[in-house]
Formats: sequence, C-alpha cells, structure tokens
Amino acid sequence: MNSNRKITTIINDESLDPTLRQIASKVFDDERITEAEGLLLYEKGSLSFVGTLANYIRERKHGNNTYFNRNFHVEPTNVCIYTCNFCSYSRLIKKRSEGWEYTMDEMLDIVKKYDGQPVTEVHIVGGVLPQYDVEFYSNLFKSIKAHRPDLHIKALTPVEYHYIFKMAKIGYAEGMKLMKESGLDSIPGGGAEIFHPEIREQIAKDKCNGDQWLAIHEEWHKLGQRSNATMLYGHIEEYKHRIHHMEQLRQLQDRTGGFQTFIPLKFRNKGNDMSHVAESTTIEDLRNYAIGRIYLDNFDHVKAYWPMISRETAQMALAFGVDDVDGTIDDTTKIYTMAGSEEQNPAMSTRELVHLIRSIGRKPIERDTLYNVVEDYTDHVFEEDEVFKGYVSLPVVGS
Repeated sequence: MNSNRKITTIINDESLDPTLRQIASKVFDDERITEAEGLLLYEKGSLSFVGTLANYIRERKHGNNTYFNRNFHVEPTNVCIYTCNFCSYSRLIKKRSEGWEYTMDEMLDIVKKYDGQPVTEVHIVGGVLPQYDVEFYSNLFKSIKAHRPDLHIKALTPVEYHYIFKMAKIGYAEGMKLMKESGLDSIPGGGAEIFHPEIREQIAKDKCNGDQWLAIHEEWHKLGQRSNATMLYGHIEEYKHRIHHMEQLRQLQDRTGGFQTFIPLKFRNKGNDMSHVAESTTIEDLRNYAIGRIYLDNFDHVKAYWPMISRETAQMALAFGVDDVDGTIDDTTKIYTMAGSEEQNPAMSTRELVHLIRSIGRKPIERDTLYNVVEDYTDHVFEEDEVFKGYVSLPVVGS
C-alpha cells in the first residue's frame, strides 16, 4: 500500500480518535497543525500513526530520495568554559590535561589530509575557550579557503559565536557579516538543546539562551545564508517543551526561510552529570523523528545522525519522515562517541552508505551541503561489488 492509500485509510477509519483523524486530514491537505495538535501527537499518536503521516510528507517532498554527503569534522578543542550537565564531550579547564586544544596549524593539517579526496564539507565545532576568538576563527576560515576554495565550511554554533562576539564587543549582525567575509559558508544546528528556559536553566544555564541562539541564526539568514537546527531530546524535558522548541524554529523559518534541515539529537547518558537519566527507547526515537517531520512543515529536510543512533535505527528512520543520513564522517568526530553512542568509530565509506540506503528501497543521492545533487547512486555499481570472490564451498552430501 503506498503512502497516499495509507493516509486515506487512516482518515476514513471511524474507530480512530476523531482529533487524530483531523490531524491526518490536515497533513493530507498540506495544512499546518497547531501546537495543541502537535502535543496530541506525542500524547496519543501511535508509532504506526505518526509514521504513516511523516512518511507521506517525506515522500511528497522527496519521493524515495535519501541524501548524504562526503564530509569530515575538525573539533578544535574539547576543553570548555561552560558546564552543560548533559555533555560527555567537554572537559572543564581544571581538567585540561584530559582534553586537546589544536593550534591553527594542526587544524589545517587535518584539512590537508583530505587533499585529493572528493569531500565537499568540513564541519568545525568544539568547546569554548578564550584563545579561540573572532580573530582566530576569521583567520582559520580564510586559511582553509586559500588552501581549498571549493571546500564548504560549516562551522561553529551560536554558543561559540555568542561568546566570541561578546569578547570582541561586536553585535551579532556585525559578527556574522565578518564570518561570512572570512569564508564561512553555513552554520550547523548544534547548541540549541531545548529552548524553554525551564529546562535550559537546568541543563545548560551558562551558555547562550534560546532567544540568543535564534537571533544569531536570524542574522545569518538575513545575509542570505543557510543553517541547520537541532533539538536535544530524551532527558528531563516534557513533550510540551519539545513542541515549544519546534514552534520557535517554525516561526523563525516563516520569517527567514534560512533553515535547511532539522536534526533531532538523542540524549546519551554516558560520562556526564545526567547519567542517572534513562535514555529514550528506539520506538520513542522514531516517534520523535516522525512528529518533527509533521510539525516542521516549512523545513525541507529531517536528518537522522547515524553515528548517534546506529546505522540500523537510521535505516528505520527513513520510514518515519527522515530523508537525510548525514555523511561519511570518516571517524573525525568524538562528540557523540564520548557520550556512549552505538558508533564508537563513526566512519562509513560512500559504498557502505549507498548500500545502507538501497537495501531498504530508497534512492541514495550524494548532495553537497546546500543540497545540490553531486551524484545519483541509484544504479551505481561499485568496483568492489564486481570483483569475483570465488566459488562458495558446498557441503558434500552422501548418496
């Protein structure tokens, strides 16, 4: 049964809660659901119900296309002045010996390791320290562009920008304009956590607040540039806080249209001050992807970050509204592995990613950061798949 028939079956199912049927009708008619209806999906929507609606939206927007890119990460430091309770990655300054602090030359050496390789993006994000200031990052971006002009720089979260602009005594608009002129191409979605002050105060009270996070993205969008957005879920927040968070994103997107992708990030409880909080189940993860896809009607893409949730869950998420599985990564990030994610060495070759997507009947599309198609791998044949691997040895059966 295709997604159209599935959703019409739901709409006509008189045994279903009338409010849920009304939501299904809205989705079918491409109408926006309200905050109250979004909360109702969390409270009453079964996995199959929200999955059907989310997959309908996903296929209406993208068909079977599933996107990935070839990228690597540069993480300048895991030492940080902030003390976020959920963070397993950063090391306080008093534990500096347990961390790393790369120099600019060391970061450029990481970039140069990929010379001649078909990567399209470098993702730069890390801890907050005084030496990594406006001048440092401006010079870093310029140096990367001088070395490899075609490499897309996706760098720093509003947490970092808020700090370095404050240190430099410049406003958000001036700061983002300077970053753009230095070679910054887009902003990742990190640092959003949960916007609601009731929760943010408990898990990340020191760093920029939700309004400041949104304001920095808005200034970036005003420059005609694109960014992503995340939501950290599955800790002490309630469903109402998730809806509040997504509503703030939806409102900003209505104003600017600058967001590309929504990325729900699962809270992991290893090695942090919230290890007593149980992690969400896979079913809840899939429901959350689906409701995010339904609620954020003005976002083009929803991404499942496979190193965080595992390859298998990322595959399943492709039936729950997700159309993007991030990139090859190449084992260059420690942010989530240090939090106990399934992928402790997160690296996948292009061939592995393509097979992961094709094995469930989706179309693997390599994209660049801005979702321009680099290559359609639907019918691509890899050399490794054509290599003769020998005859299979069969057991001898007696007559």
